[in-house]
Amino acid sequence: MRKFALEGRLRHTFDGMPEYKRFLDEMPGVPLQDMWNDIRPLLAHERLGYPTEKPVALLERILQASSNEGDVVLDPFCGCGTTVHAAQKLNRQWIGIDVTHLAIGLIEKRLRDAFPGVQFATHGVPQDIEGARDMANRGRTDKNYYFEFEKWALSLINAQPGNQSKKGADKGIDGNIWFGTKHEGRAIVSVKAGENVGVSMIRDLRGVIEREGAGIGVFLTLTEPTQPMVTEAAGAGLYALPGFEAVTVPRIQIVTIEQAMALRDRAVRFPARGDGGFKRAAKEEDRGAQRAFDL
Repeated sequence: MRKFALEGRLRHTFDGMPEYKRFLDEMPGVPLQDMWNDIRPLLAHERLGYPTEKPVALLERILQASSNEGDVVLDPFCGCGTTVHAAQKLNRQWIGIDVTHLAIGLIEKRLRDAFPGVQFATHGVPQDIEGARDMANRGRTDKNYYFEFEKWALSLINAQPGNQSKKGADKGIDGNIWFGTKHEGRAIVSVKAGENVGVSMIRDLRGVIEREGAGIGVFLTLTEPTQPMVTEAAGAGLYALPGFEAVTVPRIQIVTIEQAMALRDRAVRFPARGDGGFKRAAKEEDRGAQRAFDL
């Protein structure tokens, strides 16, 4: 006790009992446990809008504990892409698989937002307009496959499906895009994969946005529109968000699939730009949030 006292190793509790001082740099510590309560849940402003989304920090820890830089990470049910996001951030190679085009479209957007200049290949989705036509043709004999074409088309312009289950009538609403700084604006999307498009479809879309009180209608078509369709869309006039009347856009916008493939969400014009369907992933910066484990 005298030796510990001379070394400054003792401290006294409130009742006078001595305690031995321990210092962290002299202790080996304990292995990382499987009870991780130090990673906080996602906050509302961090969520992208996918139902099963998980914190990137959680997947970072899993990848740090189980792989090294340059290793290949496979997530066969990747959902909104948290695993591939973490793998990209930690300099791993990665493969992500999901059955829905909705998830694949969100992952593509997420990676481009978080890692400007990132390069990756997407397989199983149309890479050009001919691929889009082939996908649409297969959907004519398989209704479920058509709905996947619809979801893929919506993902091009960052729109959320209007009726994801498709158990009931969609009431002319295939997708929605919310825009404005507080998402106070709404655009209704109608997807058409057939070859026979006409002016009556533009009138129908106009009726839907008036019924729903939406600001904009987007006619997303695989087939080039006719001149009467263009004229009918122009006749719907312009739209502006309340308080921003100086910034107007066409109330009915016709966007071809080919345009959407080239321009993505920039193919649709909004009076006040905002992330509509799914939120934008924050641009990644190396802040050292998850330390290496030196495995």
